[in-house]
Amino acid sequence: MHISASVFTNDDEQGLHADIEKWLEKLAPEKPHAQYAHNRGEDNADAHLKRTIMGREVVVAVTGGRLDFGPWEQIFYGEFDGMRRKRVLVKIIGE
Repeated sequence: MHISASVFTNDDEQGLHADIEKWLEKLAPEKPHAQYAHNRGEDNADAHLKRTIMGREVVVAVTGGRLDFGPWEQIFYGEFDGMRRKRVLVKIIGE
């Protein structure tokens, strides 16, 4: 629950993690800070853009009391603006 962090699902593979980080940095590079209108008084516009790309929530089916994932799928937390305090909200909807 933070505007510059993300939650997403994907494969838990180190090479893919590095590829995602490199791809996001190409799409929304952190520097130069002056390239962003948002960065007047702040320096985290890139974090907001990265979060917009990666999303803020995941929806996962639960079957038999277990998360219903593909064989390699996991939920990940993406931190794009340092290690500020965050909150996580988990909602379970259904029967």
